[in-house]
Amino acid sequence: MSAEAISIGALLVMFLIGTVLPINLGILAFVATFTVGTASLGLSEDELFEGFPAKLFVTIVGVTYLFSVARRNGTIDWLVAAGVRLVRGKVELIPWVLFLVAALLTAFGTFTPAAVAILAPIGMNFAHRYKLNPLVVGMMVISGGHAGAFSPLAVSGALVLGLVDETELHVSAVTLFSASFAINLVLAVLTYVLLAKRPAPLAEGAVAEADDADLDVDARPDWRQWLTIASLVALVVGALGFHLEIGFLALTAGALLALADMKRQEKAVDGISWSTLLLVAGMMTYIAMLEKAGVIENISEHAAGLGAPLFVALLLCFTVAITSAFASSTAILTAIIPIAVPLLLSSHLSPAGLIAALAVSTTIVDTSPFSTNGALVLSNARGVDPRRFYRQVITYTGGIVALGPIVAWGALVLPWS
Repeated sequence: MSAEAISIGALLVMFLIGTVLPINLGILAFVATFTVGTASLGLSEDELFEGFPAKLFVTIVGVTYLFSVARRNGTIDWLVAAGVRLVRGKVELIPWVLFLVAALLTAFGTFTPAAVAILAPIGMNFAHRYKLNPLVVGMMVISGGHAGAFSPLAVSGALVLGLVDETELHVSAVTLFSASFAINLVLAVLTYVLLAKRPAPLAEGAVAEADDADLDVDARPDWRQWLTIASLVALVVGALGFHLEIGFLALTAGALLALADMKRQEKAVDGISWSTLLLVAGMMTYIAMLEKAGVIENISEHAAGLGAPLFVALLLCFTVAITSAFASSTAILTAIIPIAVPLLLSSHLSPAGLIAALAVSTTIVDTSPFSTNGALVLSNARGVDPRRFYRQVITYTGGIVALGPIVAWGALVLPWS
């Protein structure tokens, strides 16, 4: 068996095991990097460590630490509650406020699952209280999270832009963010228009009940929260205005906020997304090893030979959508973008269009109940028949898997190529 076949086979086995069993895919990737790299590809240990994403490591640690501090001092709760209070007397706007708040949270650095974890309980409580369709509320929270997930301040945006920056290609951060926001906004509009009036799959005997406890947040922020808001603004200005490293800025802001409020921040470091960090670092190290050994380039040449580049681009969009519905979208992105690079270099396809289409196709299917986001919505639904609601989520996700890649390809790849 060739080294190329062994490398790809190991990648597929990793995804299979990581999906079926409760083991972090990053751990499997590190193990595969060592075993495949040394035994099959003949690389030294120093060459294997060259692919470790040190810059991204600092970015993820810094951003998640800062938002852990912000959650512990009540700033995130205050921001969410301030947005939700805008719908008093206008119940039909609740899903849209949640969409926008989710987009803001992820655009400024919160991981999408973290944003959904913050907003899903509030959204499901509102759906239960005001008899809104919980499917619409939950799916719009997820769409909002993905709408902001590819800003240059977000980890997903930094990941994709970082992967592209290591190549000869150039993708505008504004283009990537705008494409993701626009398609997720359209998806939210269609979800609201087509499903908002449909009745919820209520459990037998379920009744709506008031629950204001979730929004019991002071009308005005205290000095800690004002300081946190100022720090977030400074982070944006420093990163976008002065092109300073986001990770170091976030760590600096988080450390200062922790020193100002030590009693509440003793365990803030627990809020760092270690599992995601391990996943990303492991997968990127493995993919970097494949690139160094020439495996990625060979695969791309084979893919380009399957037919016209436009057809190959559509095939890639469907591949990532189907796979991401059952596996980590972050891991899929780290694997697929390096594969797409040689195809872009040897064709007239638009780099910005295809990269954005792959990013969108990979993430919009995270409504799946097998993903963190979909599972959060399912687990927080109140007063519904669990089986019927599960079937609704599955059906909704199936529609996105079938149509999402075509829309992303048709809107982002076809016109620009």
